[in-house]
Amino acid sequence: MDLPKQKRIAIIGAGFSGMMTAIHLVKNNIKAEIYLFDSNPQIGRGVAYAPYSKKQLLNVVAGKMSAFPEHPNHFVDWVLKQPSHKALDRNMIVNAFLPRDLYGQYLEKVWEAANQEAVYSGIKIQIVQEKVIQLDYNNDTSSILTASGLDMLFDACVIATGNQLPGNPNIDDASFYNSKYYFQNPWDLKAVKGISGNAVLILGNGLTMVDTVIGLQEQGFSGKIISLSPNGFNILPHRHNGMVYEQLSKELTGLDNLKDLVTLVYSHVRLVRTFGLTAEPIIDALRPHVQRFWQQFSIEEKKIFMKKYRHLWGVARHRIPMHIHDKIQRLQIEGRLQILAGKIQNLKEKENSVEVFYTNKEDLLSSFKVSRVINCTGPESDFDKLHQHFLKGAKEKGILVQDELKLGIQTNVADYRIRNEKGKPQAGLYTLGANLRGELWESTAVNEIRQQSKDLALIISNSL
Repeated sequence: MDLPKQKRIAIIGAGFSGMMTAIHLVKNNIKAEIYLFDSNPQIGRGVAYAPYSKKQLLNVVAGKMSAFPEHPNHFVDWVLKQPSHKALDRNMIVNAFLPRDLYGQYLEKVWEAANQEAVYSGIKIQIVQEKVIQLDYNNDTSSILTASGLDMLFDACVIATGNQLPGNPNIDDASFYNSKYYFQNPWDLKAVKGISGNAVLILGNGLTMVDTVIGLQEQGFSGKIISLSPNGFNILPHRHNGMVYEQLSKELTGLDNLKDLVTLVYSHVRLVRTFGLTAEPIIDALRPHVQRFWQQFSIEEKKIFMKKYRHLWGVARHRIPMHIHDKIQRLQIEGRLQILAGKIQNLKEKENSVEVFYTNKEDLLSSFKVSRVINCTGPESDFDKLHQHFLKGAKEKGILVQDELKLGIQTNVADYRIRNEKGKPQAGLYTLGANLRGELWESTAVNEIRQQSKDLALIISNSL
């Protein structure tokens, strides 16, 4: 199979990161054919921005959600042109947590505009609505095989797969994964619809749990919702929206290790508490520097962070709108939502129910029954645990390597080139977004990905 004279670029994954990479390639007026591979027909929306509920909100204010780093007001400007929002105060919209579905509509319009620009510039964009089952790489050329048997060669390939489904819980009886009462995908409407029993178990206590609770309520479920995770419920609301804390950044210069960083952060937390403030502004001030520190940390420091501070960082970083937090609190007070801290041991399917076995923090075994189990534990990042996935196959072939913590793909972050099993960056094989968590830790938000996609598109344009 020979490569055609016209250059070809493959983008595996057409969520936000894949779509924005394609858009910037068009803006660069690249002389190549662009192929986007994704079984999801909604380009750009991915899981995050194609919610089954119109009540699920962004966890970042609208003023920070522009798709283009060079146009920070792009999203807000679009919102204020919509019939439902054009009469509203601009400052209110800038600081509002808007529906994720609305943001998905915005991304659709961004994609439509890019397609029109591509047609005008004579750039071919091909959407391949199929699952990629195999990736090969040889002589600077990538080969992609889809589930239907489509086999193509590409001069450049971008792995923009985003987050995977949650990993299955480690339980005694793995056959439960096939139970009709178990839902591994919490973003599927089927997970929250048509429940006949009196209780539902949600595994995990993060942002996805909150969305699932809202989804269950919207679908009319009036029974008890039980949420189980090792640490219990600690989600914080956005309490100091818009507040800028500058002192921390001034003192970060010269720090290069985890111990000193933690000491400094805690000292500022204690300081702001004397003024009646919580730690969120400090975390927001640290956020722009996190990637630099993560790259400086030794592997031992990273392991310490994952063991001692990962949960605390997640709680402080991933916050929800105040009124959504209040709703979760009310459900707890009313007894309709129960939060448990413990470790799942086993799940057994019974007649019309599931028996749940777990140990609490005192290591005492307890059990209860529910009619459904929804997995909200967070995306699986260990490729070895992915079932029949092209990333697992690529790893087995040595095309890519995971970092020691198995958070993502080893990549030369200066140019987004994926390293092979020998540690060598490979020409024409790139990744971005969630796959860079092992290299950058913070690499999943719009703020990071919109810049990465722009930078990567320029690198590809120059290389071709």
